[in-house]
Parts: sequence; C-alpha cells; structure tokens
Amino acid sequence: MTTPPDVSAADAYCWRLACRHYENFTVAAGFVRGRLRRDLARVYAYCRTTDDLGDESGTAARARLERWREEVLELFAGRRPAHPVLLAVRDTIAHYRLPPEPFLDLIQANVQDQEVSRYATWPELRAYCMLSAAPVGRIVLRLFGIADPGATPLSDDVCIGLQLANFAQDVSVDAAKGRTYLLQADLDAGGTAAATRAHCERARTLLASGRRLEAMAPWPLRLQLALYRLGGLAIIDAIARLGYRTELQRPRVSTSAKLLVLARAARQSLERNGDARTAEIA
Repeated sequence: MTTPPDVSAADAYCWRLACRHYENFTVAAGFVRGRLRRDLARVYAYCRTTDDLGDESGTAARARLERWREEVLELFAGRRPAHPVLLAVRDTIAHYRLPPEPFLDLIQANVQDQEVSRYATWPELRAYCMLSAAPVGRIVLRLFGIADPGATPLSDDVCIGLQLANFAQDVSVDAAKGRTYLLQADLDAGGTAAATRAHCERARTLLASGRRLEAMAPWPLRLQLALYRLGGLAIIDAIARLGYRTELQRPRVSTSAKLLVLARAARQSLERNGDARTAEIA
C-alpha cells in the first residue's frame, strides 16, 4: 500500500527527530528494514515530543501536556490527529494494536515532573520510572512481536536501569531545573556523592537483566538492547571515574569508549546461545 503524502512527510519529521536525539537509535536502526524501522522512529519521536513538552515549555508545560493528552485520547478514539508525530504513530498503533496506556503513562510522567521535584525513597522513584521509562520498552517489545510474559519485567529493569544511570549523570543538569532524582534517604545518609553512587549500583543491577532479555529477542533488537545496556554501563563507569561527583561535572563517554560499546554490542548480539546470566563483559 502506498503511504499518503501527508504521512510520508510526518514520517520524515519523526525520523529526523529520532536520529537527532537518540544516538543508539541511529546505529541500531541501520540494521532494521522496512516497516519496523519506520515504526521505531515514530515511537521514539513520540517520546521525544512528549519530553520536550515537559522540559521546554516553562510555565506552560502543564497546559501543553494536558492538551497533548487530549490529542492522544482523541487519536485512540479514532479521530485524525493534526500533529505530524501523532499522524505517523497512528498507523503504528493500529497495525500492532497498541494500547493507550504506555503512551499516556509517558505524558503522566512529564506532568509529575511539573509537580514533584524530589523523591524520598526508592519505591517512590521506581513508581515514577514505571511511568517515564518502562513504557518505552513495553512498546518496543510489541513492535518486535515478543509475547513471552517473562520479557516484560526484564524490559522494565533495563529501561529503569538506564534511566537511573542518566539521572546519576545529570545531577547538575537536573539541579539547574530545580529538581533532583537522587533519593532524599541516600542524600541524608551520605551526601550527594554517596547518593549518586547508590543510583549507579541500582542501575548496574537492573541493567544485568538485559542479558536474559536479549536472549529472548531477534537479532536487530538484541543489538539495540545490547547498545543500551552497555551504553548505560559505560555511563556508570564514567561517573565512577569522577568519584561520583556529578553535581560538579557532567561525565561524558569518550568516542573510543563509544566505539568499544558498539563493538561489544555487535559481538554479544550475535551470541545467540551466550550465557544470559552474565551481566556484563569485561
């Protein structure tokens, strides 16, 4: 079936948006062809647009997110959307029969960011991550046709682990926005560096679930998952080299480290029968 011109233009917009913001997506998408490649770009563009409405709208963020929620609800009710990202993702939702919950959860996470600037305990933060990170993995599992019920909690672990690594990396960035994702209990017990280290240790444990998840996935997804897992571990290693003082300096993963991550991800994703219990490769 020929794609209508307006949807083709919307897809071009989604592709540019996804590639501009998600470096690992650009790499992994090169190994996916046809409809799936397009659908992944649409989903990532939706995530980016939702996050931008929350992070870049200033005092208008809450109102814009509520309007975005209304547009998404209208999409699931069968109305034709006007926004190019929703116009494109509508076809993906229909093709895979995706439920509205993960799309709405991502909006709710950004609404929560307007209302909550700190978290006291790990259960509180994990509940937030189940809105802000886990839905992306759940959508991707559906796109790749992974129906094993055991894959969902593993995907949640990987997504939350990666988000924790990013929180630990972005302590100074978040502070400039008037918020912190470091736990107040950890801060009270040992200060910023100790709280950052605690995030990294949680992240490392959660990312270890990636090896078992990768064993369930077809090769293109195994590569993408390995990139995220190893990329998250590379961020954690960079944080450790700074002594976990990311409130003073935002750590960066060097180009050579990124190339090593890519090489390891490619090798491990080809190991179909590898030891899924191994959390990381030295």
